[in-house]
Amino acid sequence: MIERLPAMLDIEASGFGRGSYPIEIGAALENGEVFSMLVRPEPDWQHWDEQAESVHGISRELLISNGLPIREVAETLNQRLEGLVVYSDGWGFDSSWLSLLFYSAHKKQAFRLDTIARVMSEHQMQVWDVEKEKIRQAMQIGYHRAGQDAAVLQKTWIATRQNQSQANKG
Repeated sequence: MIERLPAMLDIEASGFGRGSYPIEIGAALENGEVFSMLVRPEPDWQHWDEQAESVHGISRELLISNGLPIREVAETLNQRLEGLVVYSDGWGFDSSWLSLLFYSAHKKQAFRLDTIARVMSEHQMQVWDVEKEKIRQAMQIGYHRAGQDAAVLQKTWIATRQNQSQANKG
């Protein structure tokens, strides 16, 4: 029997704290498919942190020219994730940015976001950071981008799960 993978979600933002907002949302689905969308900032979303930009490599100008309207992003997320529990390794931040997106788009969220810890064993938690870094290096990822980061989360979950199975056999 093939086990379904937990769906993962990652959000890149304009910065942290008060006034920050989502600028890119990515997900890795239960079948391993990955997608992401740039989010066009609303007119009153003005917060911008240069340090955050250096981490994700997304400029505000790129968002304004290539980002999707928030309503379209919310509708796409609902279509792709409807009825699922989707997991995040930054639940505290990601849940607030997702709430802002749906609130501003006047849409009801059709899926639930939860912390990745809910689908991890104690062993997975212990080896998580090391395995995650190995996967980031193997994928040759530089900037933090939402789709890639969601894929890294899912691949790390798989690797730590396999690592646990091997540890249990040995």
